[in-house]
Formats: sequence, structure tokens, C-alpha cells
Amino acid sequence: MKRFAIALALVLPASTAFASGDGVVSAEMQTQIRTLLSEKGYEVRSIEMEDGMYEAYALRDGNRYEVYIDRDMRIVRTEMDD
Repeated sequence: MKRFAIALALVLPASTAFASGDGVVSAEMQTQIRTLLSEKGYEVRSIEMEDGMYEAYALRDGNRYEVYIDRDMRIVRTEMDD
């Protein structure tokens, strides 16, 4: 049983790191993204992580947008959401 626990302890942190790569964004990062986009006139509705980029759903000038931000906090793509 001890051998199984040690093996699990070695595997679990690595698999957890991969699982957190998409979906959940830390509160600190959400604050940074909201600040960045609000300075550009967006009203952020939600933020998630997808394919290694932050994806923010936001409103500006009555239109809905998907704004893609890389890990260096650069806006790399903006798409109008239908």
C-alpha cells in the first residue's frame, strides 16, 4: 500500500497541472485581464482558459466580443460574438 501511495503522490501533481491548463483562471489573473480590457472600453462578462490562451467574453459599444489574450497579457485576437 505504501508503494501505491508514493506512486500516486508522484503522478498526481503532474496530472493536476495538465488539468488546470484549460478552464479555470485564478482570481488574480482575472483581475489583471478585467483591468486590461476595461481600459480598452470592454465590460468583461466571463474569462476562461482555452488552448493555452485566456478567452474573455465582453461587451463594447453594444456588441459582444470574444477577446483572446496570451500568457504575456497581449491581445492576440478579437472576434465579434453572434
